[in-house]
Amino acid sequence: MNRNRNNWLVLIIVLVIFSLWIDLSKTIKITNPFNSSLIASRNVDVRLGLDLRGGLQTLMEADVPANVTVNANDLEVARQILESRANALGVSEVVMQTAGDRRIVAEFPGISNPEEVVASLQQTGLLEFVDMGNTPASEGTQVKTDYVQQQNDTTQPQATATAEATATAEPTATAEPNATQAPEATPTDTAPEQVYHTVMTGAALDTVNVTQDQTGRYQIAFTLKSDYVSVFGDYTSSHVNQYLAIVLDHRVISAPVINSPITDGQGVIQGSFTADSANALAIQLRYGSLPVPIKVVESRTVGPTLGEESVRKSVLAGAIGLSVVVLFMALYYRLPGLVADMALLCYALFSLMLFKMIPVVLTLPGIAGFILSIGMAVDANVLIFERLKEELRAGRNLRQAIDLGWSRAWPSIRDSNSSTLITCLILFIFGSTFGASMVKGFAITLALGVLVSLFTAIIVTRTFLHTVLDNIKLAEHERWFGL
Repeated sequence: MNRNRNNWLVLIIVLVIFSLWIDLSKTIKITNPFNSSLIASRNVDVRLGLDLRGGLQTLMEADVPANVTVNANDLEVARQILESRANALGVSEVVMQTAGDRRIVAEFPGISNPEEVVASLQQTGLLEFVDMGNTPASEGTQVKTDYVQQQNDTTQPQATATAEATATAEPTATAEPNATQAPEATPTDTAPEQVYHTVMTGAALDTVNVTQDQTGRYQIAFTLKSDYVSVFGDYTSSHVNQYLAIVLDHRVISAPVINSPITDGQGVIQGSFTADSANALAIQLRYGSLPVPIKVVESRTVGPTLGEESVRKSVLAGAIGLSVVVLFMALYYRLPGLVADMALLCYALFSLMLFKMIPVVLTLPGIAGFILSIGMAVDANVLIFERLKEELRAGRNLRQAIDLGWSRAWPSIRDSNSSTLITCLILFIFGSTFGASMVKGFAITLALGVLVSLFTAIIVTRTFLHTVLDNIKLAEHERWFGL
């Protein structure tokens, strides 16, 4: 039994040291001790939400007629693609969630370029690979294609952005072969009434990455999904030295030349790319095709002034609350109370470490959930100590009183915390369904706090009690226990 307690004590000490490392750091780096090379690096700074940091809030909606039902899975996939695209643009701490059956709410804390982000979101519509024949097209040229977005009949309406091309039976898109940059043309040029054929849409792409050739020039390497390898192989074999334009929302973003057939489903797009332009094109290819068209219906910038004041007051409230709780436990329960205060400090260290490692984007309601969970952590200790006092008054020795006090208080601790976790789950589902990110933030921080408080009550407090009190003679120090 003593060995188990010693093992737990060692684990707690290790966790405390690790938590202090994370809590006091903004970036953690792990290096190889033999050659000092960097193994891993991660930003663990506290992440503040839109209400505390300021930024951009955007409301998007499925761009389909009001009588068309949007498939819930399509909307969720669109949300994931938009979030991936925003992250790839370098926007950190994005909160994006579906709201209702056709809307997506997006929050971008701390951004300095809201116009660029909104423009990027509005561009993530339909990605097509268009047969231009011998006609060159420069970036920005608007083209008309034979791609038809088909809708189901009125008995089963459904929004979809991946449909069959009219001239061929291939329904999705793909990136290009070894290509050379198209000759320059005016970005304002348009293809009058000429309709170009869509070979595929963006759904055919499996992977897209930026690489460098042997001379160090940037290029975009891609692979196709297995269903489209033969389709693309046949097309490129019969269209060598012709232009295949990559078109996003009917505007050309690149128009490389097919240098040779691509029959293995792998190829590269070559051109006069810089690192930034190659990465931008790769992002557009990777996240350019949505299962349902999306439009931005509202966008507003939130200032950080109120957030800074809220953070200051929240930190002050948390410090006051924690101090009052620590003082109460020490005065009322004496020595066991001081032990509980040590466990409570461990609880605070562990919780903050989890918030930074997961990471949790802290909003004002999220901070409120964390402060509330402090009370939940103390509640478990109060139950244990009241049972401890009863066992001591009944004549038990300290070791027996600690074990019996914990085991008899456990059902109440378990039930109260379980009901709180169930409530957190309900709040999380509600927040996810209706796009209420602040409700989700409150539910997440409260649930994490409850789980950590269970660990500190079950393991930390009990281990500390045995470590400190097992060798104390109760008869000589009754006042230390408030008896």
